[in-house]
Amino acid sequence: MEIEELLKKVTQILKNLDIPYLITGGIAVTVWGKPRATFDIDIIVELKEPKISSLIKSLKLLSKAGYVDKEAVKTAILKKGEFNFICPETGLKVDFWIKKDDSFTINEFSRRISKTINKQKIYFISPENLILSKLLWYKESKSSRHLEDIESITTIQKNLDLNYLKKWAKKQSTSRILEKILKKIKE
Repeated sequence: MEIEELLKKVTQILKNLDIPYLITGGIAVTVWGKPRATFDIDIIVELKEPKISSLIKSLKLLSKAGYVDKEAVKTAILKKGEFNFICPETGLKVDFWIKKDDSFTINEFSRRISKTINKQKIYFISPENLILSKLLWYKESKSSRHLEDIESITTIQKNLDLNYLKKWAKKQSTSRILEKILKKIKE
């Protein structure tokens, strides 16, 4: 199973179970910026406890050896954290991040954008919110991969809402990083 096929199957499960989601991470970078290798799928989900069993059952149908831990899912919901589904046959992993109730994440969901991939509608984080997320991840990790991703997105996406980007970058204290990248791209 290729990553695109797994993406389609997982998002179809989420749709069938009426679990709101958006794709972020490396796959979203590939959609909004330059394609790059990634071996996982990052999904932010609005998952509630009553749907845990149905989600786990559906995920396990994707792979006989697939692994997802019910207690990890419960803990992720409780702590607004992360759990994963691992597909050993392919070595692919799906990281499910529980939607937080803060204004930034609520904005991410209100601005998500659907893209049709092989005749299936899939919801992605907006390019602006992906940049803002990458700015935060860079601020925490100092990984140059995040800066490369931001540069890729800002170079390819010509109609970014710069006012929105600057407003949220200021709120999350990443304005200086954003301004350096924007200046570098203009050069």
